[in-house]
Amino acid sequence: MSNLLHDGALQVFDVDHGQCALLTMPTSWGTTYRVLIDCGHAVNFCGGPWHPGEHLQSMGVTYVDMLVCTNFDEDHMSGFPDMEERGITIGCLLGNPSVAPETIIKLKTEDGRDNLGKGIEAVARSMALRRDIGWRQIPPQIPGVHMIWTWNRYPTFEDENNLSLVFTLDVLGHRFMFPGDMECAGWRQLLELEQFWPVVGGVDVLVAAHHGRRNGICPEMFSVYRCQPKVIVISDDYKQYETQETTNFYGSNASGISGFRTELGLRKVLTTRCDGPITFSFQGRNCFVY
Repeated sequence: MSNLLHDGALQVFDVDHGQCALLTMPTSWGTTYRVLIDCGHAVNFCGGPWHPGEHLQSMGVTYVDMLVCTNFDEDHMSGFPDMEERGITIGCLLGNPSVAPETIIKLKTEDGRDNLGKGIEAVARSMALRRDIGWRQIPPQIPGVHMIWTWNRYPTFEDENNLSLVFTLDVLGHRFMFPGDMECAGWRQLLELEQFWPVVGGVDVLVAAHHGRRNGICPEMFSVYRCQPKVIVISDDYKQYETQETTNFYGSNASGISGFRTELGLRKVLTTRCDGPITFSFQGRNCFVY
């Protein structure tokens, strides 16, 4: 990792049908900021399980400035208990601010369902504790980084996917969007906000909503609101659903990057299931993809 860090790096990890990414930004005065975007884990990566907490611990990291929960589903937060067990502390814990911890539990267990995994349960518990002791969740101010978060309010939507937090990072002039599991109806609601239009229109790298599944696509986001990313990243493992056949659509709406891992020609869609972990490394105003 150190040879790719340069002025900062954004890693998208291979965590099965889940999501986990890490922004690492060093400063000229010796401080290093870290933002973890979701913390899913992999059951079988290179012959064994992979946890973000174990990865951080192996680098000597015991503190993360912010953890972003883009979606209150287990595949986005399954690595959270392991982080707690390893003693890795978190400064700001950011999720959809209109969804209370008790609402998370309700959404995961209503109608007789029991979809409350250990990760989401631990996140809800941590959110409740922070609220109850008056711990204000203030995102860090990181030089060269601008953060935007956009959400649909509960109970306008009452499903976890359309209550996803769309988290947008502008890193040294390069814009990345992590929309969680947002579905078409949720996108359309957000696109009623005029201030959201330039955010969408300025995206360089789009992490496909809902792991690239078809219900995460809002066609007019591209055709009307000018979302024209250079590359689209799908965080997913083997194709479990017919609705995952979206690479052609996404490829038709991306301009492409050249030289990815010395490959010839343009790559418009990168997937963790085929490409494994993906790193965006920043050098000055340039961004290189490995």
